[in-house]
Amino acid sequence: MNKFLKKVLILVTIVFLGMQFYRPEKNISETYSTTYFEDETEPLAPILATLQNKCYDCHSNNTNYPWYNTIAPVSYWIEDHISEGKKHLNFSEWETYSTKKKDHKIEELVAEVQEGEMPLKSYTWTHGGLTEEELKGLVAWAERNRVIYQYALKYKNGQLAR
Repeated sequence: MNKFLKKVLILVTIVFLGMQFYRPEKNISETYSTTYFEDETEPLAPILATLQNKCYDCHSNNTNYPWYNTIAPVSYWIEDHISEGKKHLNFSEWETYSTKKKDHKIEELVAEVQEGEMPLKSYTWTHGGLTEEELKGLVAWAERNRVIYQYALKYKNGQLAR
């Protein structure tokens, strides 16, 4: 092995070992922070299980981390997924969303799930994807909630007869 390659391998090893001591902050809330969302949208037990097992890890303030999250650079990659997911939809912040935003987020949820964009492929490699039953149940539940939000928006805007 030539000297240059040996130095590069030593440097990579040092960087890799150093990364193990600087981990990203974990996304763990002191309280169960999706209660407002669950109370408002009333998912049945199988839908709630799907949300908890396939959605909340990246779309809430409380992530259930896999064992391999302790290894960098995987920990940085997972943290990036969580930050990006929460940026688009955070069930823990549901109470702060306007009715219009809630309707839009539910609409996006339906589209992303139906198009196979959510959960992410990288998530499904280790956690599994949605079964056909989970997909149908999640979409039906979301569409029911969309009807409620759309009705609320029409009523708020005075479009319904009184």
